[in-house]
Amino acid sequence: MGFFSCILKPLAYLSLPAIILGSLSAASPKGQYYTRIFVYLGTVAGVATASIATATTLAFLGRPHDVNYYVAYMFYSLVSRFLDIRVEVEGQEHLENRPAIIMGNHQSMLDLIVVGKVMPKGTSMLAKKQLRFTPVGPFMMLSGAIFIDRGNNERAIRSLKAATDLMKRLNISIWMYPEGTRHLGPDVEMLPFKKGGFHMAIQAGLPIIPIVTQNYWHIYHEGVLGSGVIKVRVLPPIPTEGLSPADINDLMTRVRGQMLETLSDISIQAHKPTSTDDKKGTSPTTQQSEKEHVFSGSSIAINPPLPATETNLKSLPGPKGSSASVSSSTTSSQLGVSTTGSEAGGETEEDEGMVLVDRPDRR
Repeated sequence: MGFFSCILKPLAYLSLPAIILGSLSAASPKGQYYTRIFVYLGTVAGVATASIATATTLAFLGRPHDVNYYVAYMFYSLVSRFLDIRVEVEGQEHLENRPAIIMGNHQSMLDLIVVGKVMPKGTSMLAKKQLRFTPVGPFMMLSGAIFIDRGNNERAIRSLKAATDLMKRLNISIWMYPEGTRHLGPDVEMLPFKKGGFHMAIQAGLPIIPIVTQNYWHIYHEGVLGSGVIKVRVLPPIPTEGLSPADINDLMTRVRGQMLETLSDISIQAHKPTSTDDKKGTSPTTQQSEKEHVFSGSSIAINPPLPATETNLKSLPGPKGSSASVSSSTTSSQLGVSTTGSEAGGETEEDEGMVLVDRPDRR
């Protein structure tokens, strides 16, 4: 008996956290949310700790830029089972084109699950230099991450130039987020793009490979962390050979337009719940019709906006002489093209030479 008790007692103590987490998860929706957040962050921390050995080994073997692939695979294998969140990828064969600038839309911390599934071999991340002094800093340095000084435009440009030379010499790709910060909401949209990554692509003559992750508001937002499938589509490479800095705005518009179109195509439209007052005057037949209009097949359809025809514009209420401005606004919104260089206004010299990665969530 003494032998078995020596084995069973440690197992009982080790299983205690799982029992507590299970009880909290079943207690209430809020308890379930915080439990799943704890599991997610715990997995991130555990894999980050274990990855130091992997990074050290591959760095010793002269393959530091493969670290992200193996660590990402390890993370996705674990967290997808723990949280029952799977990633379905379409067009992954396009990532075989190397070297390239990989650009993805940035939504939340759950993007790590997508990176875990999609990350190809021979790929490094672009990050702000401050991350070098965080707990993940040693791992990032061992994995060949490229750090950018966002506070100094001159040094940022030098870093980008060094990064492009490194990419060509070692035949590696760079993964970045052109929005510069995370953005997740019920609407299917993206923030305006920063120009740094496009400068980098044109100067090096490297193709841009867009990676579009569907809006996963239905799986994760404040107070909710559910399970399900996240769809990702890798678009064909967009060549930049022969382009000059004067073509940056056109290139940025083209890439963003393709990504927005794909985002709308693969996303589930997340509708905010309708209030009780709004439903009082709606008949059951009308409500059923609305449901059939929104839901189609196994996914939720996103209806494109009506074209800005003269008839539609005349039906809009407003003062006389406003049709021109309405038409301009409607056309811009349909194309998904920002008329300004950034969210806060026109681009400055500092914005143009920088790639902004991993700022805090913008509420």
